[in-house]
Amino acid sequence: MAQITLGGNPVETSGELPHIGSKAPDFKLVAIDLSTKTLSDFEDHNLVLNIFPSVDTGVCSASVRQFNEEAAELDNTKVLCISRDLPFRQEQFCAADGLDNVVMLSDFKSGEFGRSYGLLMTNGIFDALLSRCVIIINKEGIVTYTEQVPEIGQEPNYKAALEALMG
Repeated sequence: MAQITLGGNPVETSGELPHIGSKAPDFKLVAIDLSTKTLSDFEDHNLVLNIFPSVDTGVCSASVRQFNEEAAELDNTKVLCISRDLPFRQEQFCAADGLDNVVMLSDFKSGEFGRSYGLLMTNGIFDALLSRCVIIINKEGIVTYTEQVPEIGQEPNYKAALEALMG
């Protein structure tokens, strides 16, 4: 499990992020149209998994906005923004902010994505939500970059993630 903090208070996660060079675990997540999306739905694309606790916090919404802006410049790349928010809330958030370069996905049904990717928070006030992470998966389905943000209130390192994507 990873040791991270929320407001300086220790929080544990359900495991470790997938190892760089490993095959990305499959997932079943719910899209804003309530359809189920799996990893294979995005095959032949590079993926940026922007994972966070909730769109209703400032840092989480900032990361979605930042990746939405950056995604407009990326070829053959999809940005998947993943939280445990209900799909209805994710859709409202995107519509209100005019975000159309990201794919919002929810792990609200089972939390299985959070457990299989090792990033479900297991204690603290955000218990059962997803920790803030960025994972890059290449078009062959291999994990090429991971960042477990050490303090939930901090933004991810966008530059490092995008460099890993381009590199």
